[in-house]
Amino acid sequence: MNTKTNPKQDDFDSPWKEIIEQYFKEFIEFFFPEAYIDIDWERGYEFLDKELQQITKDAEETRRYVDKLARVWLKSGEEEWALIHADVQSQWEKAFSERMYIYNYRLFDKFRRHAASFAVLGDTGSKWKPDTYENSLWGCRIKFEFPVVKLADYRNKTEYLGKIDNPFAVVVLAHLKTQATAKNKGRRRAEKLTLIRLLYKKGYSKQDIINLFRFIDWIMHLPEKEEKLFWQELKNYEKEEKMRYVTTGERIGFKRGYKQGQQELMQELTQKGGQISLQKWFVSVSKLIAKKYKSDAELELTYMAGLDADDLSELNELIFDFQTLEQVHEWIDNRISSKENQDIQDC
Repeated sequence: MNTKTNPKQDDFDSPWKEIIEQYFKEFIEFFFPEAYIDIDWERGYEFLDKELQQITKDAEETRRYVDKLARVWLKSGEEEWALIHADVQSQWEKAFSERMYIYNYRLFDKFRRHAASFAVLGDTGSKWKPDTYENSLWGCRIKFEFPVVKLADYRNKTEYLGKIDNPFAVVVLAHLKTQATAKNKGRRRAEKLTLIRLLYKKGYSKQDIINLFRFIDWIMHLPEKEEKLFWQELKNYEKEEKMRYVTTGERIGFKRGYKQGQQELMQELTQKGGQISLQKWFVSVSKLIAKKYKSDAELELTYMAGLDADDLSELNELIFDFQTLEQVHEWIDNRISSKENQDIQDC
């Protein structure tokens, strides 16, 4: 019997925003190859987040789409640079074409340049494909057209996507598999594991595997029971294949969950005063160390006694860079010794 997940739990927007920021060049290459050919990628590109916020400031806070604005340089040298406004929309929107037009003319008003407006539609339907905004009054006409890519068009191209090296082939597969398994937790777990295996088979670099694993893990949400089964299956696969990233999956998932917990903790503690915040933060980090390296939290808390708030903040960021508990302790010892030496010099 199939068990159901709540489709509302699936977060498409946040993972898409992050993966586009990490692989903007590959995003353009995969979805908009005509533009990719004309851009001088050796000169890099620049995200204009503040400028985008200025033109979208009247948008509702609860909006459900991903916007990115980037400045790129052209090979031809014409105009020297150009603007790309990329919009990823995972659900139907009545006034989508109108919004794309509004943002486009606002960009022209601000920069005095015609921006390229690109749309990627990730909704589950196949018919909705708005690519034109038109309006007229007494002979005065407006017609704005923009390129649109439908992820649903890739549903019958999974074999093709599996052969492409571009990271967005995996991104599209993950998006489609997430939608297809919204009501079946067991199938989603199996599809998720298949995608992770694909990462290894493609021979991506370590950092690419980390980035794409994070996207897949984020978008293909699993309930606790299925999540535990997934991790066990992944560990078994990595062990059988003797992969060199044996702990990568566990590290990424644990780190993501930990960071989310830290954000919630700090929001809660900020309201209760700095002294309590620091105390609870020490306890939280000690528990993290104990869980990651299979030690005792109370013992780790004692070990950290000589650190201050700045040390704790730095240690908090470095935890996942250490390979062993001994390295953690060595870092703490060096930091405390440095403080003691400084105190002696001050005297």
